[in-house]
Amino acid sequence: MLNLFFPKLCNGCKNRLLENEQILCISCRHELPLACFHKNNDPTLSNIFYGRFPLKAATALLFFQKKGITQEILHNLKYRNQQKISAFFGIWLGEELKNIYPYTTVDMVIPVPLHKKRLKERGYNQVEGFGKELASALQVPYMDTILVKESKTSSQVFKQRLKRFESEAVFALKNSSAIKDKHILLVDDIVTTGATLENCALQLLKVEGVTISIATIAIA
Repeated sequence: MLNLFFPKLCNGCKNRLLENEQILCISCRHELPLACFHKNNDPTLSNIFYGRFPLKAATALLFFQKKGITQEILHNLKYRNQQKISAFFGIWLGEELKNIYPYTTVDMVIPVPLHKKRLKERGYNQVEGFGKELASALQVPYMDTILVKESKTSSQVFKQRLKRFESEAVFALKNSSAIKDKHILLVDDIVTTGATLENCALQLLKVEGVTISIATIAIA
């Protein structure tokens, strides 16, 4: 009865979802521009960080398309309180990574943190569901208290890449002993120039024995 008056809508096309559909209708799911670099050892994402910090593996589920379906979905996730989108993609990617080396050697999943003021404004970290589902699939802990963001930067994600201004975020490392000698999967919603992920990774790599892999929902 509730679905009759408040039908669940597809986060891509806004059409009504069928009973067996979640988040996206079958048609929109088939239209998603898949990246899935983990399936064929594609170095596209890894190459962004070449020479910046050592990286064990890196993958993204989708390609970001401006004014396309991925922009609509990520806008819904970040700005329209559609938190379930995050977990939806985490479940999807987790099912694939749990059987692929070197993701099978991950010891913990750590999200890129939000500044506490931004977290209060939005009410949630858009990457939380994604990270938690990846951690569940890999059977490792999800650790959101290792990194904290100490400076707030304006959201620039959906601006043209070449015109994008990225203020350097200040991240701080907490409880460094918990990550000593660990293989960390660092997760975020979207990677563009890679500056934010780099800043986080450099903090984590201050700890002895840490190795870094990356997983994101999308790559721009």
